Amino acid sequence: MQDNTYRHPRAGGPGRLFAALANCAHFAKLRQAVMSRLPFLTLHSDVRDVVYVSWLVDAAAAQTLLPPGVALWQRDGKTPFTVLTYRHGHFGPALPGPLRRLMPSPLQSNWRLYLDHTPAGAPDVPCVYFLKNIMDSLPHALGTRLFSDILPTHLAAGMTLEVGATQARCSIASGAGSAPALDVQADITAEHGLDAEWQQLFDNWRDAVAFLACQDAAIASVPRNGKLVFGEIDLPVDLDQVQALTAVRADCGLLAQLPPLSAPLAFLVPKVPFKALSERLL
Repeated sequence: MQDNTYRHPRAGGPGRLFAALANCAHFAKLRQAVMSRLPFLTLHSDVRDVVYVSWLVDAAAAQTLLPPGVALWQRDGKTPFTVLTYRHGHFGPALPGPLRRLMPSPLQSNWRLYLDHTPAGAPDVPCVYFLKNIMDSLPHALGTRLFSDILPTHLAAGMTLEVGATQARCSIASGAGSAPALDVQADITAEHGLDAEWQQLFDNWRDAVAFLACQDAAIASVPRNGKLVFGEIDLPVDLDQVQALTAVRADCGLLAQLPPLSAPLAFLVPKVPFKALSERLL
């Protein structure tokens, strides 16, 4: 199973303190005991510039990164692995209403695999498994670690996202920390096609994009108690607005463990409203 122990990207005393907080199981148990008795605080964000890059990888290798009992979606021994990197739009609780515009807009990157079905105790909806979550903001990285189980967040030493009229770029630098590295450069193109490997799994480009981008929930493992956490989301991607990308460079820190069996399939979602609706242990 994938290790998500937090390491700070910069060495020294403050980094060791932040790591101790991020990995503190005692605080997490206390938080879970208290917050499980309270209504979930819905989170909103006006997400923009979402760069998706996906590879078909060996399903057996991917299965080793999942906890026992979690069923991976696969066809003919292949399964998609996706990295999506985006900029939040005033990420925070929905409760303040218009005042949410005062909230910051960090960069975030989610790395995930796709499930054949949800685990026992969860509704049967399209669902992904979070392998990694990376952010460029220390308050957000620590906040998600301390007050949530669904996002195994790591802080990047450096993180960029640039989307222009003809090209999209995103990168993650690890430093001395636990955030995996990423370096993607892609051209925006009018062609909506699939390579031969992807055509074996999906009828057309639109079907592939819908499968890769449209989910209602995510799960992650909770190492302190060996359980799974289930989170419901609202992410209404408008497929008519999605733009195709051709990857010029696509280097990813997990591809050593998940050797790709296809060329990367990439696309851009210009904007999408995001809501985190619930979180509970299974």
